Amino acid sequence: MSRQLESTNVNWSSLELQANPTPSARFAGKKIMNSAPLLTRSSARTASSQWACLSCRNAGTQQSQLRLRLRSPHRNASTSSSRGAAHQSRQAAPSMEQIRAHYNRKNQTVAYYTISLILGTVALSYGSVPLYKMICQTTGWGGQPVRAHGGSYDGDISSRLVPITSANRIKVTFNASVSDELPWKFIPQQREVRVLPGETALAFYKATNRGDKDIIGVATYSVTPAQCAPYFSKIQCFCFEEQRLNAGETVDMPVFFYLDPDLLNDLNMKGVETVTLNYTFFKARYDNNGRFKAPAVA
Repeated sequence: MSRQLESTNVNWSSLELQANPTPSARFAGKKIMNSAPLLTRSSARTASSQWACLSCRNAGTQQSQLRLRLRSPHRNASTSSSRGAAHQSRQAAPSMEQIRAHYNRKNQTVAYYTISLILGTVALSYGSVPLYKMICQTTGWGGQPVRAHGGSYDGDISSRLVPITSANRIKVTFNASVSDELPWKFIPQQREVRVLPGETALAFYKATNRGDKDIIGVATYSVTPAQCAPYFSKIQCFCFEEQRLNAGETVDMPVFFYLDPDLLNDLNMKGVETVTLNYTFFKARYDNNGRFKAPAVA
């Protein structure tokens, strides 16, 4: 209002100057007339700027509030989701006790299998020679003679001990050898015998301890040709048994055997006229517990 009154006074004064136009008044009137539009424009600019600032402020405040409203749900959602993920991760992560229990179970399993493997290896090493001997004696594999071919050990083998007089006699020769570490002399007392299939025969070997100490020896044997081994059945033998000889002692060792008549029906035995029984003596060995270790079968 004061600005409007001032502008009104300025207008009245300008009218009076126009009524009495003196030189000084003219100059003052021109000056006032020139300044009046400036005041009017400046007041208009001030009012418009104030109105514009208020509207901008209101608009800016509304926009900022709207932005906060729009952003706050996402922030809350992200915060809640991160909290839920952290809670789930804490629930899913195993504790140290669970980890220790898991590795303890794994270690126990590995230890169990390792001990089983060691025990199995030891048992196999101790049982390999007797098992091999039993298989060879049963099947004649590897040139090993069999016990009572065609029947069990406890069965009656008298039916097998019937000489086949219509067959040709087979020559059985005997060989003997001694390992280098055993100071023995070991020889067969007969070079050969001739037997019929089903006929029993008795042969002898002689062993002499030429050392100055008592020594225990053990013998292994084989039969050649190999296809005859299943039919070479021994009734009594000194093989795979500990033979103790005192220093300078000499002993006779018998072998009681027969050739099974079934060899006549085997096509692989056609043309076989000579069979050789081989014996080899080794020095007996013992483990740390004093148990006898059978020698490897040749």
